[in-house]
Amino acid sequence: MVFSLLLLSMAVQAQTARQFTIDLTEDGKAQMVCFLPEQSSGKAIVGVPGGGYSVLSNTHEGTQASGWLNQQGIAYFVVNYRMPEGDRTKPVGDVEKGIRIVRDSAAVWGINPHDVGIMGFSAGGHLASVISTLSPYEVRPDFTILFYPVISMDEKVSHMWSCRNFLGEDQKNPEMVRKYSTMNAVQRHLTPPAIIIMSSDDNLVPPVTNGVEYYRAMRNAGNECALMLYPSGGHGYGFGPWFSYRDEMLSTLGKWLKARQVPKTDAIRVACIGNSITDGHGIDLAPQRGYPAQLQRMLGKDYWVKNFGVSARTMMNKGDYPYMNETAWKDALAFQPDIVVIKLGTNDSKPYNWKYGDTFKGDLEQMITTLRPDLLKPAKKKGKKSKVAQPAKPRIILCTPIPAFKSTWDISDEVIKNEIIPIQQEVAAKYGLEVIDLHTLYANDGDKMLDDGIHPDEKGVRRIAEIVAGTLKGN
Repeated sequence: MVFSLLLLSMAVQAQTARQFTIDLTEDGKAQMVCFLPEQSSGKAIVGVPGGGYSVLSNTHEGTQASGWLNQQGIAYFVVNYRMPEGDRTKPVGDVEKGIRIVRDSAAVWGINPHDVGIMGFSAGGHLASVISTLSPYEVRPDFTILFYPVISMDEKVSHMWSCRNFLGEDQKNPEMVRKYSTMNAVQRHLTPPAIIIMSSDDNLVPPVTNGVEYYRAMRNAGNECALMLYPSGGHGYGFGPWFSYRDEMLSTLGKWLKARQVPKTDAIRVACIGNSITDGHGIDLAPQRGYPAQLQRMLGKDYWVKNFGVSARTMMNKGDYPYMNETAWKDALAFQPDIVVIKLGTNDSKPYNWKYGDTFKGDLEQMITTLRPDLLKPAKKKGKKSKVAQPAKPRIILCTPIPAFKSTWDISDEVIKNEIIPIQQEVAAKYGLEVIDLHTLYANDGDKMLDDGIHPDEKGVRRIAEIVAGTLKGN
C-alpha cells in the first residue's frame, strides 16, 4: 500500500503543473484545493468529498483523483466545504462559490467556462446533485459525476445521518424532504448530463432508492445519463486503488468525459423558448432528438443551441401555466443568448386561456423588452431593467405557431390564425423583429404529426429545425 501511494504521488507530481489552495470563507473554514494540469484540455471538475455531512473524506474522495484527472488534461478543484450544523446553505454556498471562481478564472487557468463539471461522493454526491438541480444557472455545472450518491432525503430508504445532518429540523417537514430528494428536482433540458457510479453490494447508501432513482428521473426526462453498477465494491472507495473495478471504472469514465460535446467559448448562443413543441412532447430522448437538438446539428460548432421549452406553457401571464414563471425562463436570460427563437401561443388559444386574450400583446412585449431592454422607450426604462445582464442587442425571432391540425385539448387553430398571429406580427413590426411564419410554412406537413394533431413527430421537428436554420443562416 505504501509503495502504491508513493507511485500515485509521483504520478501527481508528473502531471500537475501547479497546486494551490484558495480560501472560500474569510475565516478559512472552507477552502478549495486546486490542481492545474501541465497540458489543459479545457475541461474542469469541481470535486465534492463525502462524509455524511459530518466529516470530509477528502483523500480517496478528493485529492487522490487529481493525478488521473490532470493526466487527462482536466483541471481539478476539491472543495473542502463547511458542515451544515443546522444550516444547509453553508455547504451549498461553498460549492457554488467554488464553481463561480473556476468559471471566473477560466481564461487564466486555461479552462472552457462551458465545460465545468462537478463530481460528488456519497453525501458529497447528494450535494453535487443539489447544485446540479436546484442551483441557479450561473453556478450549475455542465456535467455531473456521482459516486454512490445519497439522493433521497428520506432516512428510511437512504443514509440516515446524511439526511439528518443536511436537513436538520426540516427532516420532519415532508415538503423539504421531497424538495431535497433530488430525483424530484430533475428538469428536462435544464439538469446537466450525468454519470452515476455504484456497487450493487453497497449496504450504507442503498443504490436502488438513491442513485438508480436519479438515473430513472434523468432517463424519464430524456436527459443524457449513464449508469455504472458494479457487482461488488461496497461503499466509499472513491479513487482508491483497492477498488477491484477501478481500471474498468476509469476507462469508462474517461471515455464518457471525452465523448461530451463542448460548445466553443465564442460560439453564437441560440436560446429556443417555447411550449411542448419546442420541449419535444412525444419524442423519446427529446433533449437529443427534438427540434433544438436537430437545429444544433444543422448549424454546427459555431453555434450553441439550448432548449428552454416547457410543455403546456402560455405566453400570457394569466394563462394556466405562464412561461415567464418557469425556471427555464430564468435560465434563458442567464444564458445571455445572442439569438432568441420564441415559439409560444398554441396553448394560449384554449378558451379558458384566451378569455384573457387582451393581455397577450402586453405579455409578449414584456418578454421582448426583458430580453432587449434597449427597445424600451427612455421614459419607461426606470425600474424595468432586467436583473440579469444581457448582450446589448440579441437577435429576437418570433415564430408563429404551427397549424393545429386537430382541436385536441381545446386548442383552436382559428384563434391562432385570426387572433394570435396578427398580434405577433403587430408586435414584431413595432419592435423591428423577424418573424418565421411556421403556420404557413408548415401548412402542408400534416403527415409529420403525432396522432393528437398538435405535436410534430421526429420528421416534423426536423422540418421545423430546417426552417429555423434557414432563417438563422439567411437562406
